[in-house]
Amino acid sequence: MAARLAESEEADALLFLLEKPLDWEKLHAATENLSVLVASDDAVILGSAAKAEFSTVPLNMPDSPVYDQLAQALLESVADDLLSPGSSVVALYSGFEAGVLDSLSVVRLDEHLGRLTVRDLRKLETRVPLDTLKTAVDLAVEIGREGREGKPVGTLFVVGDHKKVLEHCHPLGFDPVKGYVLAERRLEDSKVREALKEVAQLDGAFVISAKGNVTASAQHISAPAADITLSKGLGTRHWAAAAISRATAAVAITVSESNGTVRVFQNGQVMLRIEPFRRAMKWKDFELDPPGGE
Repeated sequence: MAARLAESEEADALLFLLEKPLDWEKLHAATENLSVLVASDDAVILGSAAKAEFSTVPLNMPDSPVYDQLAQALLESVADDLLSPGSSVVALYSGFEAGVLDSLSVVRLDEHLGRLTVRDLRKLETRVPLDTLKTAVDLAVEIGREGREGKPVGTLFVVGDHKKVLEHCHPLGFDPVKGYVLAERRLEDSKVREALKEVAQLDGAFVISAKGNVTASAQHISAPAADITLSKGLGTRHWAAAAISRATAAVAITVSESNGTVRVFQNGQVMLRIEPFRRAMKWKDFELDPPGGE
């Protein structure tokens, strides 16, 4: 049914959000000539799907609602160049009963999605490793999309050239990352990223080394802003990002508190802009009548 729907809608891909394995041979037969993506929290499912030559999308959110998992799967697919930002996707998932594929949705990403892809990030001429930059940008997008405890959050990440960046910084007060050993400050660690979401509620910027270590937080940036021109409506956080990216070889990433928009600055200019996926995928409450109308 999903394959027929994908053909009639001229969809670019089928996305399966799985909680248990499928018969991969039957899936190949049913989806011939269609692009199929398999998303799951389960490494066994992903491993067997990869061996069956399906593209896989790892998730790490087993306790999240299905619409959050599906949104993340689509975001990761775009970020990893498995889908283009304008793709149309037929998604299959367990909407009612756990472990049972009982729901179909057609999602047109150009109506919902704005996020950087790896290809976009490669356009930046920077010494910051792509993995570090992508992790920082993805974290900024999550903060812009989710906020914290239902409230919008704005923040600033300065990535790379950290020694020179710190010459233009001074702490606004208590620095929550100060005193932690290096292993407890690595951006690649999911626990560290979750902690940074909490710290982002404080004023000030994060300084991150090119290797992905969080060097400092809650920092005031005082780099010179001469000869910098920004669009009207951008506040002090964006001016600070432009200034520090002009004064150093760092890449600055801002999250706007007003609308969650993420901007990437280099050499004093906005190089990329991302409009986060703000829970745009919403399903209406289903009204089900029990068998027999009782």
